[in-house]
Amino acid sequence: MSRIGRKPIALPSGVKVSLTASRVEVQGPKGKLAVAIPAGIQFQQKDGVLTALRATDDHSALHGLARALVANAVHGVTEGFKKELDIVGVGYRAELKGKVINFALGYSHPVEFPIPEGITITVEKQTRMVVTGADKGQVGQVAADLRALRPPDPYKQKGVRISGQRLKKKAGKAGAKAGA
Repeated sequence: MSRIGRKPIALPSGVKVSLTASRVEVQGPKGKLAVAIPAGIQFQQKDGVLTALRATDDHSALHGLARALVANAVHGVTEGFKKELDIVGVGYRAELKGKVINFALGYSHPVEFPIPEGITITVEKQTRMVVTGADKGQVGQVAADLRALRPPDPYKQKGVRISGQRLKKKAGKAGAKAGA
């Protein structure tokens, strides 16, 4: 039996859960999320705790997945998720204008990135951004899309990177040897 699937999900105060056969809807102070549930998995709510149950052992692979998705939804509507990004490079910067972020990333033109619905992006200094939202997958995808605008190059490490990300730096050319 799945160890993750057996763990109960504690429901904090202020979180409302509505269960149907194919989806779980979670509503809290940060928003409302709906999670699709695979066939063969059911959720049961009792005494402020949500438990994932599976019909047969044929659904064991989906047991932990469904429980993790619902647990992320509960965490998202109560506390939210965030990703921090750094912009590294001379002249590289970001500026927030309404629902659009304007980037100067070393290209011949400025890059505009529209902020999707349900996501909040704050620009600190001009070289640091924080992406926040209730949906973990959407926050991660927006952070990946921002990073893809100018991924860090392996030689000078310039570009947009997720904070704390370890990069492998490549050595440049060794140079010509004297006396050749």
